[in-house]
Amino acid sequence: MVNAGFYVVIAIFILLLVTLAKGVRLVPQGNKWVVQRLGKYHNSLGPGLNIIIPYVDSVAYKVTTKDIVLDIPSQEVITKDNAVIIANAVAYINIISPEKAVYGVEDYRLAIRTLVQTSLRSIIGEMDLDDALSSRDKIKAHLKNAISDDISDWGITLKTVEIQDINPSGTMQTAMEEQAAAERARRATVTRADGDKQAAILEAEGRLEASRRDAEADVVLAKASQQAIEMVTAAIGDKEMPVLFLLGEKYVKSLEKVAVSPNGKTVVFPADLPNAIKGLMGRS
Repeated sequence: MVNAGFYVVIAIFILLLVTLAKGVRLVPQGNKWVVQRLGKYHNSLGPGLNIIIPYVDSVAYKVTTKDIVLDIPSQEVITKDNAVIIANAVAYINIISPEKAVYGVEDYRLAIRTLVQTSLRSIIGEMDLDDALSSRDKIKAHLKNAISDDISDWGITLKTVEIQDINPSGTMQTAMEEQAAAERARRATVTRADGDKQAAILEAEGRLEASRRDAEADVVLAKASQQAIEMVTAAIGDKEMPVLFLLGEKYVKSLEKVAVSPNGKTVVFPADLPNAIKGLMGRS
């Protein structure tokens, strides 16, 4: 039979192994473990080999020291001018003091998400729709300043916060599209009206310029006719025959034009052409 002392040795050996296992802790890189001694916070273990008192000390929390990405859910936000927009964000945090993160707040992830959402509603609520849609950097700066001090009390630092999407709601987007279409139609109408106005002005200016040129041409022709008459008068003096010849020539050419006209059927020549011309001249 096996001696009872053997079982005692085996039991002691197993107890030593368990005790050793409870007293030695290997913490992975990028983590910190929070140790409690008899239910009270004692210290935080860094990466590597650590020794604790078995059965007295215990690892209560395992916290990562790497950057944590927190996705902030989308939410509806009302702007200063009562427009509804949908916004969401993403926050990058890092735990500096694990004991503050686990003992200072029940759930630091939920707390930070709620804090970011509340601050985001407050910031956008003080802005008009156009400013909110075009001022992401401004919202980001205000949001970071608003939550950095609060989460520092939990031993957490805010690396950065980014606005992922900020868009009008479906109803607002439809209204904005209709407003934009109306504005484009108004601009098109104004442009057409301006074009018609400019065309009318140019046409009137063209008619005015043409009339001015016609008047100038009439004046030139009148002056030319005056000079021609003066030259002819100076040349012939009181002699009638040259005048009769010239007028007769003009008269015959006019009758020829009438003869070739489609509407002219019968051409009548005076029997006494010289006396007819004298009659036109008012001479007997």
